[in-house]
Amino acid sequence: MGDAKGSTTRRLWGARFKAQPSPELRLLSRSEPSFFRLVPYDLAGSCAHAHELRRAGILSAAELTALLAEMGRMREQYLSGELQPSPDDEDVHTFLERILTLRLGEIGGKLRTGRSRNDQAANDLRLYLRDRARAVAHAVLELERALVAQAEQHLETLAPGFTHLQPAQPIVFAHHLMAHAQAIGRNLERLRDWDRRSARSPLGAAALAGSAVCLAPELSATELGYEAPCENSIDAVAARDHVAEFLFVAGMLSVDLSRLAEELVLWSSRQFRWVELDDAWCTGSSIMPQKKNADIAELTRGKAGRLIGNLVALLATLKSLPLAYNRDLAEDKNAVFDSVDTLSLVLPAMTGLIATMRVDGAELRRQAPLGFTLATEVADWLAFEGVPFSEAHEIAGALVKACEAKGIELAAVTVPMLSEVDPRLKPAVLERLSLEAAVAARSGYGGTAPARVREQIERFRSRLSELEAWAMNYRGPRC
Repeated sequence: MGDAKGSTTRRLWGARFKAQPSPELRLLSRSEPSFFRLVPYDLAGSCAHAHELRRAGILSAAELTALLAEMGRMREQYLSGELQPSPDDEDVHTFLERILTLRLGEIGGKLRTGRSRNDQAANDLRLYLRDRARAVAHAVLELERALVAQAEQHLETLAPGFTHLQPAQPIVFAHHLMAHAQAIGRNLERLRDWDRRSARSPLGAAALAGSAVCLAPELSATELGYEAPCENSIDAVAARDHVAEFLFVAGMLSVDLSRLAEELVLWSSRQFRWVELDDAWCTGSSIMPQKKNADIAELTRGKAGRLIGNLVALLATLKSLPLAYNRDLAEDKNAVFDSVDTLSLVLPAMTGLIATMRVDGAELRRQAPLGFTLATEVADWLAFEGVPFSEAHEIAGALVKACEAKGIELAAVTVPMLSEVDPRLKPAVLERLSLEAAVAARSGYGGTAPARVREQIERFRSRLSELEAWAMNYRGPRC
């Protein structure tokens, strides 16, 4: 638009300077293009601030009405792409004040009264994060539903469980899928807890000491969807622990996604053959025609390092910063925007990969007893017969050694072999050497018995409903 690009560049500072900013300073100081995504949030904060100025008598009722109407128009024009910043606009605040002043004259200039870019910047990012936290939550919920849907199909699918990437004990495959769902789901709870601590408005803190004009920040906090204003004006503009905490949740989520991604790579390999990934969610090789690669899983695994790096980068920036505000804090947006954008790509892709994969139950069952995964059943049986577990462990190990010598699995053990290994091994122990008996025996809370896993899924669905309600109930700014 002409009024966005053809007007004189405005700065929010500079009266006491004798020289114009150098080109190098301008280039370094200007916000990165991605920062202008905060326009809607800055306008929301400006609307709340305008109400404060009306309460303080700075704005008349007519001026307030004019400002609110124009800012509403600017929001729509920005979202539609009709209104865009000029290359000379230093930041989102400069851009919006320039347009307001161009369109409304001195009324636009009044809006700066009683506030600072310090509390504006802090407020913009908080509003953005509270909004985007819900978007991330919704994407995680979709992934969780895909995992649960797969788990519900495999409550009776017997599979090998692993420790140290070695066959350990038999499980039902649903239990393994739900282990990933549980870990990923805790990040939803972390987001909800993070939001409770972050629902404090910095608006009204001004530069650092608070505002001499806007004396009812609790009212603007309510208008912006916060629970209350920040308790301390210095902390309000200087604190970025809420940003670091969000980045921790994003980083932890990426680590949990990476662990799932790693297993998908393994499960879909020719060596494992546990799952087949849908062609629409895989790629091939430019030289090997036979290849089918789990690129979504690999890219997800790789991007975990990026999200971890964003957290570490911000913590390094925050370390040793004196109170209150410093321009170093502008780095918070780089880390946040990259993490949010990355998750917005990764989560839907992983959801589709999980939802469309096909599990080979027959192959899982075939592999379930391999590697003597039923050896613990022998030790447990002996323990119930009164043998101290330290001895039972040794006896079970000796039986495994005898099987290895004969090149057989535990399922092929004969009655004579039992007595040869130890007279305390009675034929009744053979009744325990089945996959069904092994998983059924793990019937305590949280165990792999199918009935317990079914109950786990029911509880988990209930938790997801609660977390979805939290994500859905956020209304954000009311102005």
